[in-house]
Amino acid sequence: MSTPPQPGQPGPQPYQNPQIPGQPPAQPPTGGGYGAPVPAQHNPYAQTSPGFGPPQPGYYGAPPAPGVPGAPPVPGGAGRSAAGKAVLWAVVGAAVASALWAGGVFVLGGDGSSAPSLHGYKPVKDLCATADLSAFDEKYPKGDDDPTKYVSDRPALVQMYCSKGLEQEDSTASTGYVSVEADLHRKADPAPEFEDHWRSFGDHGSDPDSNYKVTAVDGFGDEAYLITQDTVPKSSGSDSSDSGDRTVVLAVRDGGLTMTLSWDIYSVEADDDEPSLDQGTEWVKAAARATMANLKK
Repeated sequence: MSTPPQPGQPGPQPYQNPQIPGQPPAQPPTGGGYGAPVPAQHNPYAQTSPGFGPPQPGYYGAPPAPGVPGAPPVPGGAGRSAAGKAVLWAVVGAAVASALWAGGVFVLGGDGSSAPSLHGYKPVKDLCATADLSAFDEKYPKGDDDPTKYVSDRPALVQMYCSKGLEQEDSTASTGYVSVEADLHRKADPAPEFEDHWRSFGDHGSDPDSNYKVTAVDGFGDEAYLITQDTVPKSSGSDSSDSGDRTVVLAVRDGGLTMTLSWDIYSVEADDDEPSLDQGTEWVKAAARATMANLKK
């Protein structure tokens, strides 16, 4: 069973718009994982000159040699000394410029960029086969024979995605979904915007009872955030439409890897025998930890 469209939840794609509670998970976006490309850093050691051409005589060139028209007069016997000093300073200047350039290459990563370390994570052809989602098996033992998946391996960004429907033993249709996206950022560092993006989900909406709750989580890479939402009513009413949804998303950044793993269930009533938000959180954390380990194998 493939994943239905989902215009609403804070899905695995980090920079999509927030979701509308109650909607099934959306198909993965096709754009880059982190919005607008990070501009290349300015190389402070690149030489510039008027007109973009090579330096012109009279600006950066050595002074005219003694005896050439326009050269300053040289006291008797000083011609060789002045010429020797000019050569010496030219050599010293070249050595200093070379050292500064080498230092710039070392500090800025060779091409002026600040590519993040991938910490041993590798691209895979099938994330559904690599992701370890066994934490969900006890509650949802039925497998999804038609998961939604894709991989895009490009020079700057690798995007890997998998989404599966979740079925309980006695059900005939999916009651929820689990999805995972792992992106490898080869050139642009995702760190500067990662926290702000995920914490921004706490700013969405005007109802404190149904807003997303965002908390930092330890033990997952360089930084991780748990995003949760529970709109299931506290008690059932006579209205059959009196139901809600539960969502858990764990967003992790580890060097150049960004990964999100989410669990969603829909149309849940208060007296339904459905997992709690705490149970879903335990499954999500276990699956994320196991999947991150598999991406290093």
